[in-house]
Amino acid sequence: MTTTKKDLALKISDELGVRKQLAYEIVDTLFKAMRDSLVEGNRIEIRGFGVLGIKPTKPKPAARNPRTGEIVYVPARRKSYFKAGVLIKKALHKPLAEIQAEAASESSTTNLQVPPPPTNPPTTGFTS
Repeated sequence: MTTTKKDLALKISDELGVRKQLAYEIVDTLFKAMRDSLVEGNRIEIRGFGVLGIKPTKPKPAARNPRTGEIVYVPARRKSYFKAGVLIKKALHKPLAEIQAEAASESSTTNLQVPPPPTNPPTTGFTS
């Protein structure tokens, strides 16, 4: 399953009790800021999640086109990378049966506990 910006915004909206439009603008602004930072060549480090960055590649003067066998020049460029943090690595290295058991136990307990709606939600002037 793929998680989209809209899915993230809906989750933020549900968990924080803010309007969906505000949550979407927050998510969109976050990703725009991250994209701008990476384009500038900065490294983004998010504790507990991972590191996003840009690496320069070397030019390849003797690469081959696999269809024609023609030798082509590939110029140097920048490429993005993601290095997962410790918490993600630990979660991914758990046995699959253990993860499924945790998910089943969480879903049976979380369905029973519904948090009350916030008494005074924040206002921003945007409508949802």
